[in-house]
Formats: sequence, structure tokens, C-alpha cells
Amino acid sequence: MPIQQVIKYEGDNSIFVWKHPAEDFNTNSQLIVHESQEAIFFLNGQPLDLFGSGKYTLETQNIPLLRHVINIPTGGESAFHCEVYFINKVEQMAIQWGTDSKVQYIEPTYGFPISIGAGGEMSLRVADSQKLLMQIVGTEKVLSRVKLVSYFRAFLMSRIKTYIAQTFKACKINIFEVDEHLNSFSDAIKEKLLPDFAEYGIALERFFVTRIVKPEGDLQYEKFKDLHFRQYADIAEAQIRQQVGVINQYTEAQKMVIESQGIAQKRNIEGYTYQQERGFNVAEHLAQNEGAGNFSSAGIGIGMMAGVGGAVGNTVGGMFTDAFNGMQSNLTSQEDHFCEECGAKLIPGSAFCNECGYPVSRANNCSKCGYVFDRPGKFCPKCGTKRER
Repeated sequence: MPIQQVIKYEGDNSIFVWKHPAEDFNTNSQLIVHESQEAIFFLNGQPLDLFGSGKYTLETQNIPLLRHVINIPTGGESAFHCEVYFINKVEQMAIQWGTDSKVQYIEPTYGFPISIGAGGEMSLRVADSQKLLMQIVGTEKVLSRVKLVSYFRAFLMSRIKTYIAQTFKACKINIFEVDEHLNSFSDAIKEKLLPDFAEYGIALERFFVTRIVKPEGDLQYEKFKDLHFRQYADIAEAQIRQQVGVINQYTEAQKMVIESQGIAQKRNIEGYTYQQERGFNVAEHLAQNEGAGNFSSAGIGIGMMAGVGGAVGNTVGGMFTDAFNGMQSNLTSQEDHFCEECGAKLIPGSAFCNECGYPVSRANNCSKCGYVFDRPGKFCPKCGTKRER
């Protein structure tokens, strides 16, 4: 046996408790305790002293309790029998947890029985080293993260399922809206678990519920799910009808636009998007209207045009733009033309001027810019190009 020994932790961060393999230490042996660690000396199964981080020389002066238990002769190197446990106090994160069976409770909003599953992550840290050793470790040489979780599994499952049901009831959390309450739900369950872990010297640092397994496909669950989401759709539909009743003085085209907006909003709440489809329906309605070629007969002003374009998209707006351009071209084609020689007004379709007999020019448009000539002249008034005779 060496006269002096170096005693230090040789495990990794996934270990909570590690027992040093040597048991008999000489005086003047060196003990090294790293940051976030503690070391506890045991003699005959009884804890003697607890050492925090640092470097220690093992002498009776450093182990005062040992002096009262055994007699170490002075004036020489003497061995004494003891054990040393290293406790890793670093926070162990991302420890998975999950219910091993369904949690059954009465849904607080609608009052029907429901079964769900839950799971998530937690992080643990040793808070009381001696309590952990006495309550859990015993004579074990290593307490790993996996082993600790296995020790707590039955205890955790029996209590966490109760806490989940209690929290749903106390906080009146709707099962169909639970995803938006996961943070507060996690905090509430963590508060209930804290004393349970502290009893074993463990601190529950973090606790997260990351998933709720709902009974999708269950007939009763689906019935209440449809009822829950349908009420929002009914509210939206009632608002639509109220708005339509208020605007009865509007034109038929305006009513179609407003109603299409409301129906699209209702379908969006139900989980469907019909905005593009409704836009095509409105466009088809307006295209079949007898007064579609005349804005005043359709009851739509220039201001309303912008509203239609914004409500049902580019489809309707493009339709009105095309109609407007068509009307402009028709008006242009019906404008008067004049003789290039004498300036007299020409009879539509004539080949010669009825005043001077001068041949009617076939070039009524500028050969360069396309400008439509409406007066006699030698040059294009828009681009200056010489007019053809």
C-alpha cells in the first residue's frame, strides 16, 4: 500500500454519485474535490465529514469526527479504514419523462370523461448529498442518471398522473386549448413535485410538459371537439348576417363582396381557405350582369372599384380593368375624322371628302407612335413624325 494516495473523482457528468474504489487511506493522503462536487467520508457505514471543492490533506486535524471514533497513533504513518463518496452536484438536463398509461379525468369545460397521455423533459440536481446517500444510494458504488430515473419512475408516474388531473381541474384548462397553456401547466405541476423530490435530497430545477397525447378518433372526443370549434364558426356567421342586415341599402355587387369576405373569414376559422374560390364566384356573377359593361348601371363607382379589387383579389380588379379599356377603345373608334385637305368633317366610311373631293387618307394613325389623328395636319402632334398622305 502506498504511503500517500491521491483521491479524486474519476466519473463523468452523467453520474450523480461515485464511490472511490480505495477504502483504506493513509494519513497525509491527498483529497481533490472539483467544482460542483462534494465528498463525504464514511466509517463503518456512518457519515463523518463533508468536503466542498478544494484540495485537502487527510489528517486527523482535517477530520475531527474521526479523532473521536478511532485512535490513530502519533509519530508514524498509520492506515485507517474508511470510504469516500463523490457527489456530482451539476444540473442534469434533458431527462425524459412520460406517462406509462393514460390519465383519466373529467374535462372541466364540457364535463365529459377523457383519457390522455403526457410527456416532456426535466432537469435534476443534488441538493442534499447526505440525504441522497442515506435514502437512495446505500451500498451502491455508482448512482447514474439512468439508475436514478429508474428509481423515481414508479414514484413519478403515480404522482404525476394525479397532479395532471388536479391541475386540469383547478386551472379549468380546456383540452382543446391546452397547447397554448403548456407553460403555465408545466409550472403548476412542477410546484407540486418539488417536495416529493426534496424528500430524497434532489432538487427539481426544471420541468416541462412538451406534449399532450389526445384521444384523436374517439367518437365522444370528436363530438365535443366539433362542438367546441363550431361555436366560433357560428359566432362568425352571426356577425356576418348582422353586417349584411345593416348594409341592405348597398348595391347587389357591394353585398356580394362583403358577404364573400365574411364567408372566407368563417371558413378560415373552420380550417378552410376559400378566398380565391369566392373571388372567382364574384367575378362570374359580375360578368353575367346585364349592366356589366356600364359602371353606373352596375351600381359601382370608381371608389367601389378599389374595394372590389382589394376584397376578391386581382381577378375581379383585372376584369373591370379590361372592361374599362374596352369601353375606351370603343369610344375612340366612334370619334369624328376630318379631311386632310380642307378640314371638313368626313362621313364615316367615305372614300372621298364630300366638300372638296380629296381622297380620304388611309393613315389615320401615326406610323411611329400610333397616335390617332383627329385633325388635319402635316406632322404628328405627339412625336413630330411627318404624316403620310
